[in-house]
Amino acid sequence: MLVDTHCHLAAAEFADDRDAALAAAAAAGIAAIVVPAVDVASFTAVHACCRRYPGCVAAYGIHPLAVPQAGDGDLLRLKEWLQSVSAGADQPVAIGEIGLDLFVADPAIDRQVHFFVEQLKIARDRDLPVLLHVRRAVDQVLKQLRRVRVKGGIAHAFNGSRQQADEFVKLGFKLGFGGAMTYSGSTRIRRLAASLPLESIVLETDAPDMPPAWLAGGRNTPLELARIAALLAELRGIDASALASATSANARAVLPRLRLLERSGTLPPDGFGLPIFPHQ
Repeated sequence: MLVDTHCHLAAAEFADDRDAALAAAAAAGIAAIVVPAVDVASFTAVHACCRRYPGCVAAYGIHPLAVPQAGDGDLLRLKEWLQSVSAGADQPVAIGEIGLDLFVADPAIDRQVHFFVEQLKIARDRDLPVLLHVRRAVDQVLKQLRRVRVKGGIAHAFNGSRQQADEFVKLGFKLGFGGAMTYSGSTRIRRLAASLPLESIVLETDAPDMPPAWLAGGRNTPLELARIAALLAELRGIDASALASATSANARAVLPRLRLLERSGTLPPDGFGLPIFPHQ
């Protein structure tokens, strides 16, 4: 079984066919999906999604691209929200999606850093890992992680150097690989995915975004994780089932509450709580 460590399943793009998208994913062997929020307005939708589909688990945070519209009151709202979902099956597995983004024009880096650091402190205080957005900002993210030590987490959509990857691993992070790896021209990402220690890698789709090469720019879905996993297994020259087992174990190791929810029976072994799922 596979774990999709980053999928925006609560997004409006899935409003019309969320059940069908999850049914297809479960039939392909996806056992759990981490659903990150991007701003305070999305907290309720993420929570409702994870309540409806027990195989989905939540992460809450304020995305760097949402920072221009956010106020400092949103950080208080995040703290209050985490307190309200601190028990039982509603517990988040991480703080996220948070980080820095220097790709966009006029990134307002000082404000991004402020929100990032404050959310790292929240994660530290709640003993939670983080889901990191690191686009064109790997060194800057590492700098803040060295200042505010957290429980580790996942560097989502990793596209840095091997040296940078090693620094994340030293800090207790796994590296997320998904659709970008499927393009033949993505030589650096493919080289990293093929050569990094297997225990440092997790899989993700970032659906509905970051579609793999075979979707030709169409909407991404969690179903594609199975084919992404098969491609990574081919790149590494290992059996696909071994790759699935290892990356899923890595996800459970870096997101301990995911493992606890599975042990408690909160995450169903046969999918996401939908009776339409075929048993595998």
